[in-house]
Amino acid sequence: MVDFPKKFNGKILLVSFIFTNCPDICPLTTHNLQLIQQKVKEEKIGNVSLAAISFDPERDSPSVLKKFAEVRNLNLSNYNLFSGKRENIKSLMETFHIVAIANDTTFTEDGDPVYFFTHTDRITLVDQDLNIRKSYRGSEINLEEIISDIKNLRD
Repeated sequence: MVDFPKKFNGKILLVSFIFTNCPDICPLTTHNLQLIQQKVKEEKIGNVSLAAISFDPERDSPSVLKKFAEVRNLNLSNYNLFSGKRENIKSLMETFHIVAIANDTTFTEDGDPVYFFTHTDRITLVDQDLNIRKSYRGSEINLEEIISDIKNLRD
């Protein structure tokens, strides 16, 4: 069990909220966090972690998140995927000003459920003292701006 965000005290943290069955925004956000991770590594900026928190904890169990990471070839050295108890996730969503509204479930011809959430599209920058410093659109980032903001927190 991880005490989020206290586990990251002293680190610069980029946080996103996702659900693994998302067909559009979440895969883009996940990919953009990978781009940030690569750029941080290229520029040798230490003490940076990334976190994607599922706001669908009933479906996104640790094993589902592990498979999600494998399919997307995520480097989990400093990229963390979290699920948890609904009340804890809800509290974090309020802190980060994230909204996720479940839409109606439909079913394919084979009877498989198809569900969707309308949700906030955001990556949030958190400083070493766990203060929220800035938010960016998760699906469309300006990589140079984010890297500059990370560097400014290190000064």
